[in-house]
Amino acid sequence: MSIIKVIIPAYNEADSIAHVIKDIPDIVNEIIVVSNNSNDDTVINAQNAGATVLTETNKGYGYACLKGMEYISKQDIKPEIVVFLDGDYSDYPEELSKIVAPILNDNIDFVIGARVNRLRENGSMTMPQIFGNWLATSLMSLFFKAKFTDLGPFRAIKYEQLLNLKMEDKTYGWTVEMQLKVLKQKLSYVEIPVNYRNRIGISKVSGTVKGAIFAGVKILAWIFKYSFK
Repeated sequence: MSIIKVIIPAYNEADSIAHVIKDIPDIVNEIIVVSNNSNDDTVINAQNAGATVLTETNKGYGYACLKGMEYISKQDIKPEIVVFLDGDYSDYPEELSKIVAPILNDNIDFVIGARVNRLRENGSMTMPQIFGNWLATSLMSLFFKAKFTDLGPFRAIKYEQLLNLKMEDKTYGWTVEMQLKVLKQKLSYVEIPVNYRNRIGISKVSGTVKGAIFAGVKILAWIFKYSFK
């Protein structure tokens, strides 16, 4: 039986985090919620729902993910698979089983839950998000012949391959950095269509003009950095 761990970065997700944890399938061995300097009841609600809760005071999606990875690295028994999932309940955590299936059944290295149009709830992705996804994946296709269609946060990867990526981005560039490094290292990957709904609460990225612009700049910077390496 493969050991599967889930890392959930969470900043002020008190209203949603328990729903996310509750819907994660029993095949997962540990759910790790990383509170990214939350000042609401995210921590207590996650603990009450049965998750391991860590605190990362440096704000940034990448900071939170790296904190979860650091925690796993100190455990005696390492997982075969690590899944990343947002804490806002926009993804359907019960679909985790189909996200990890290509790794378990077909020995694929990396899987992305693709938020395809036909499975998205109306309004669940903003126009800047949709355009940003299209631009980033189009550039990856142009420069690297990639077949990605999304930068979706719901993703699974073999733990050893995750370590080999040597992830470093601390903020909004985390997802695209991972995909670019997967391409550079010629890992096997596949996208699995997933359902996507309106999140609980307000997005810290797409919900603000500053957040959307900063995320876009970071994503493009990573793509051009790797394009000219």
